Amino acid sequence: MSRFVTTRGTVMIDAERCKGCELCIPACPPKVLEMSTERNDRGERYPLLSAGCTGCGACYQVCPDLCFAVYRYDRPLEIEVPA
Repeated sequence: MSRFVTTRGTVMIDAERCKGCELCIPACPPKVLEMSTERNDRGERYPLLSAGCTGCGACYQVCPDLCFAVYRYDRPLEIEVPA
């Protein structure tokens, strides 16, 4: 089963800059970030983005290492995400 989410943007994650603090995980309103089991070149786990990001920028605002870049769409999109 799936659901539809209206999104105004998304984020890109620079996994190599991440120090694994996990501040972004609870800050994400749509709950689409989770920590990877993989590690970056620094030996740290980093966040992975699942479908459903709304581009709100909460992750960007709490990240002390500026790992996130927020991108806004010209028009909102409706996307299907797993429930």
